[in-house]
Amino acid sequence: MATRLYDVVVDAADPAAAGRFWSALLDRPLVGEDRYVELSDVGLEFVPVPEPKAVKNRVHLDLASTSPAHQAELVERARDLGASPVDIGQGSVPWVVLADPEGNEFCVLEPRDEYRDTGPLAAVVVDAFDPGLLAGFWASVTGLPVEREHADYASLRRAGGFWLEFVRVREPKVVKNRVHLDVVPPADGDLLLEVARLEACGAVRADIGQGIVPWVVLADPEGNEFCVLSPR
Repeated sequence: MATRLYDVVVDAADPAAAGRFWSALLDRPLVGEDRYVELSDVGLEFVPVPEPKAVKNRVHLDLASTSPAHQAELVERARDLGASPVDIGQGSVPWVVLADPEGNEFCVLEPRDEYRDTGPLAAVVVDAFDPGLLAGFWASVTGLPVEREHADYASLRRAGGFWLEFVRVREPKVVKNRVHLDVVPPADGDLLLEVARLEACGAVRADIGQGIVPWVVLADPEGNEFCVLSPR
């Protein structure tokens, strides 16, 4: 078994409140002191940080809908739970852009065939200067195939799970991402050997003040932080 995506980690001032919001919105259970939402193939984890959110996130979640009525229902549920509309320059689009109570942007998508079997989380979307470059890097990290590639976007996916998508933007990365991915080697793998492999693929070590921890923090070729956890 190859190294795999393990969870999506979100910085939060109030992790328990953030966990309750997303658990209720996605209709998925909470575990671990109300800070971990169980999805079908990964977890959504909320961790405490002291820094306030200052800029638009470069990584965000897209939610799937099955019909126009379901999309409207999701938007209404999100707003009832404390989400608010946000303008990130999207203009007139068929999806709805909201921010959760911590200010993290997310999209409630209109029905699309490619997301019909993903579960509630359609995609994790990453801003990119070079979508093809990042898709190729993350394909090397996870072993997932590049399913779609265009000048302005590229996408990976594991069958039955959410998409990992890279979308072209012009804005540079200026702060540590508030949303990042964790990956994990298989139980019979070796953490340091896997880190060395990822460095050979283009990752670099990243210091975000983590101190001495049992995982390794890396950054992809565009500076997006991610963690390599101990094998499991």
